[in-house]
Amino acid sequence: MTDIWAHTTLKLYRGFGSMIYPFTGPFLRARARKGKEDPTRRAERYGYASLSRPEGPLVWLHAASVGESLAIMPLIKRMESFGISLVLTTGTVTSASVAKDRISERTIHQYVPMDMKRAVGRFLDHWQPDLAIFAESEIWPTTIQELAKRNIPQILVNARMSDRSNRRWSKRPTLAQAIFGNLSHVLAQSEVDGERFRNLGAPWVSVVGNLKIDVGIPHADPAALAELKASIGGRPTWIAVSTHNGEEASMAKVHKMLAQHVPDILTILVPRHPDRTDDILRVLQKRGLEVAPRSFGAQITAETDVYLGDTIGEMGLYLALSDVAFMGKSLKSQGGQNPIEPVMTNTAILSGRYVQNFRETYQALLENGGARLVRDETMLAGHVLHLLRNRKDLEAMQSAARHTVNLMTGALDRSIEALDPYIMPLRVKVSLDRRRQREDDVLQGQSGGETSSKKGR
Repeated sequence: MTDIWAHTTLKLYRGFGSMIYPFTGPFLRARARKGKEDPTRRAERYGYASLSRPEGPLVWLHAASVGESLAIMPLIKRMESFGISLVLTTGTVTSASVAKDRISERTIHQYVPMDMKRAVGRFLDHWQPDLAIFAESEIWPTTIQELAKRNIPQILVNARMSDRSNRRWSKRPTLAQAIFGNLSHVLAQSEVDGERFRNLGAPWVSVVGNLKIDVGIPHADPAALAELKASIGGRPTWIAVSTHNGEEASMAKVHKMLAQHVPDILTILVPRHPDRTDDILRVLQKRGLEVAPRSFGAQITAETDVYLGDTIGEMGLYLALSDVAFMGKSLKSQGGQNPIEPVMTNTAILSGRYVQNFRETYQALLENGGARLVRDETMLAGHVLHLLRNRKDLEAMQSAARHTVNLMTGALDRSIEALDPYIMPLRVKVSLDRRRQREDDVLQGQSGGETSSKKGR
């Protein structure tokens, strides 16, 4: 009975997708007006390819947004070196922009098709991938089922399962089994994630670590960095990273508390979603703060209280401007943000207590003294002030964080090793295709030579 229920639920999901498919145009156009869709490539969301499929083996990789895209870039580079063609799909305009700047000609970018049978089927019919790899927590029932029908292996890399998602899936075990049971392999970030995927029905799970740790130091444009450092001068500076709605008001409160002790303090605020600039400006200006948004081309002056880092792809630049970072999405029970990038830029880590989405990373940092958790704005202000005034404690935190992350590296190599059974046959096929092509070229050359000789006689 439970299996029938799961089958019926998935059938209803697919049926609902088919029903609303003809009416998705207005939805995508509305998103395009808000800058959330590329209007020139909207057809890709329906599964229509904008480029031809290259010959030979092809792997489909999917990364939903910027964070996931950056995390799998080293994996993409490694796979490109094998001579395998790749098609990378993303779901946002910003992640598409990030991908464009980092992939080679061997990797084709497309927007991911909507999780509807006609769109996914059209996409798969054109690209005919030999292998599908999804990043982190991308679970789309129709896509998974369509891949299974075609017997295409599907793998979840850098996989994680949040507390919220785990509770939701655990309430529907037969449905979870019907979906996760189609995954050929899950490469989990942590033991907790791995156990959750096993309990939900994934048949083969390996714990390999977090790919984001192997990404390296975030890039910062040297000219832009020099210009901003010159504008800041010797002002004490701290940064709030990946803040979410509601946290900007908290950061304004922290800034005002710090300014009572350090009048020339500068706060750098980098929202998780840069398209919220107007709302953030209203929140900060309502509290009497002088704000300089980078997207407006505003300069940091002596009067600037908050420098708003509301641009895409410049996290490394912002992090290089401060020694102390607060990680957002953590004060109001939301799950936290990944602290790896700040650690790599030698930044001391402060966070709210709600870091369950990155539990093991924070646990390791806390055990080694590389991070500190705060209860509220007052406690955050106190820690920022202490670290800015006590260089010895600051450097001890930075050193402990770097040491902790260094112990956690190696996820890329472990992921490649786990993927080898799926990739090796494709590498062999590439080699055979190249050898046949060389032999054909030689034969054509000989044939051409014989023809010339006969004409000469």
